[in-house]
Amino acid sequence: MTEALTLAQAEEALIELGLDRAAAALPNLVQEAVGKDMTYGAFLLALMETERQARYERYVKTRMKVANFPFHKTLADFDFAFQPSIEERKVRELAGLAFVERGENVIFLGPPGVGKTHLAVALGIEAVQRKVATYFVTLQRLVADLRRAHQSARLDKRLSIYLKPRLLILDEVGYLPLEPLDTANLFRLVQERYERDGAMIVTSNISFGEWGRFLGDPILAAAMLDRLLHRSVVINIRGESYRLKDKLRAGLANPFKLESLGVGNSDR
Repeated sequence: MTEALTLAQAEEALIELGLDRAAAALPNLVQEAVGKDMTYGAFLLALMETERQARYERYVKTRMKVANFPFHKTLADFDFAFQPSIEERKVRELAGLAFVERGENVIFLGPPGVGKTHLAVALGIEAVQRKVATYFVTLQRLVADLRRAHQSARLDKRLSIYLKPRLLILDEVGYLPLEPLDTANLFRLVQERYERDGAMIVTSNISFGEWGRFLGDPILAAAMLDRLLHRSVVINIRGESYRLKDKLRAGLANPFKLESLGVGNSDR
């Protein structure tokens, strides 16, 4: 049997086993092994690492879709120099995901446009890349989904969608006031994730003192915040709109006018 035939049969066998990347890499790896005088063990390890990397890439690609991120932005894409109120070291420590292991929450506070969602998504992407089940949802989509489930007597089943991920990212909390049913459903979600040590990342444009008005129930708001803040890291962002940074730097936007509209330079 010639070496070429042996190699072809080996490729065919790898394909039959579902090891497509290893099969594609086999000819080059054989040449590399000969050139470097690799041991059989080293060659086999290199071949398996090729397949393992391919499977990891497929896993990440699939989990990124499941995570429901609105965009793909990483910490490398974030301009920390533009938002000096953010302690970069603290955010990069969060990227180590120890807060997920401890079942803690991360809460980003600040006016619209300062980068809260960007940072939340960036941490979520880090989590997916480390094989941490993650799901992103805006508050309005969440409460609408749970309201429909409640009306059709499927609340428990639907709620499990938001309880299963080890990391839940809840975006845009506080933009619109909630109805009593939505507040009750949200509280149940927060309560059950708290009991399960399920980590959350929450972004909000309002201060904690405004949650009573936003939820329509000061007592329930206090109870919810008690659970969210018990094990948490709070990052308060003060600065100009991150979305408008290029225009601001070019002098094409007036920061004072933006402030009057509630964009940037807020104490929230």
